Amino acid sequence: MTSVLYDAPGPRARRRNAVYTAVFLAAVAALLWWVIRSLADKNQLEWVKWQPFFTDSRVWTTYILPGLENTLIAAFLAMVIALPLGAVLGIGRLSEQWWVRGTAGTVVEFFRSIPVLILMLFANAAYSEFTDISPDRRPLYAVVTGLVLYNASVLAEVVRAGILSLPRGQTDAAKAIGMRRGQVMRYVLLPQAVTAMLPAIVSQLVVVVKDTALGGALLGFSELLASVRPMSANYGANTIACFTVVAVVFVVLNFALTTFASRLEARLRRGRKSTGAVVGAGDVEELATPGEHVVPRPDRP
Repeated sequence: MTSVLYDAPGPRARRRNAVYTAVFLAAVAALLWWVIRSLADKNQLEWVKWQPFFTDSRVWTTYILPGLENTLIAAFLAMVIALPLGAVLGIGRLSEQWWVRGTAGTVVEFFRSIPVLILMLFANAAYSEFTDISPDRRPLYAVVTGLVLYNASVLAEVVRAGILSLPRGQTDAAKAIGMRRGQVMRYVLLPQAVTAMLPAIVSQLVVVVKDTALGGALLGFSELLASVRPMSANYGANTIACFTVVAVVFVVLNFALTTFASRLEARLRRGRKSTGAVVGAGDVEELATPGEHVVPRPDRP
């Protein structure tokens, strides 16, 4: 059977694919067996090491949940600041003014080229030298600052790419009815580009959530991953169990974010297909440049 896009595999190809599948599954099974066997030899699968996560609520209320709260606070603050800043920088890179375009491009390329960990370390040192922020709050400020500077530069490129992906006719049609450049960007380009940018924005949000762990590793920020060390020390050196539980929490959190984004994107796409925006004569007159007169068509009142 032949498809429009590809030829269906024949008997030999199906047998070859079956062999490849069997070899792959055997390799995965062998890897899992080796991991489980190694953990068992090191006594890492004993129930006593995993029991606190199921029977002792203090593990969650003292270590995991406070760390998760700090992770979410840092990620939320970073994204709330980085999203509008990235949008401004992305739009600035598309400006017709060379000095706006050059300044935005320099800022984006500079901060995008520096590892986010170095940005956090510089921010922590700057807050220590030039501000009166208490040492207990300084790691949070440093982590949020580093995440904002790096992710705003990345999101600026996402915004720019999303706008440039739209057909040129969208801009030409908007200008033909008298819209100014700012109105074209605000009313025509950005609303359409949001749907295209949403997957990349959510992917960057997942990166922000994971990058908060860098602050816990070197700045003493008490985020989710940083809770492993004291938790393991107080519960019988069950390091593998602690890392596994924390990893599962990260997976669940990021999976929830991506699932929400997928549903939101699908809803936005359905909304754009099912509804059409009709610009009336009155709307055109409101959007026209002050002083301009829009001549109505003779076939309309």
